Amino acid sequence: MKMTAALLKEQGVSFAVVNVKGWVLNPLERDSTATSFRAYFPGFNIILMSQDSSGRATFYGRKDIVRFLQNVPTYALPWKEFTFAS
Repeated sequence: MKMTAALLKEQGVSFAVVNVKGWVLNPLERDSTATSFRAYFPGFNIILMSQDSSGRATFYGRKDIVRFLQNVPTYALPWKEFTFAS
């Protein structure tokens, strides 16, 4: 499994911003998806992020982290591709 994520630590809080398709952010998918990513990034708060065709980001996760991320350009996040064995 491959995924693109940015691992950050701000004010003592560790979180992983995981890039997902837009449909994953629907209310039926987002919680289970975030929960599944905890296995890949243990100890990190999981934030899901999707971008629309104009590049506008939408985040889902812990509200204070989402507020912080809304003020950070997505290109400034330390994106990395992760590969995990299935």
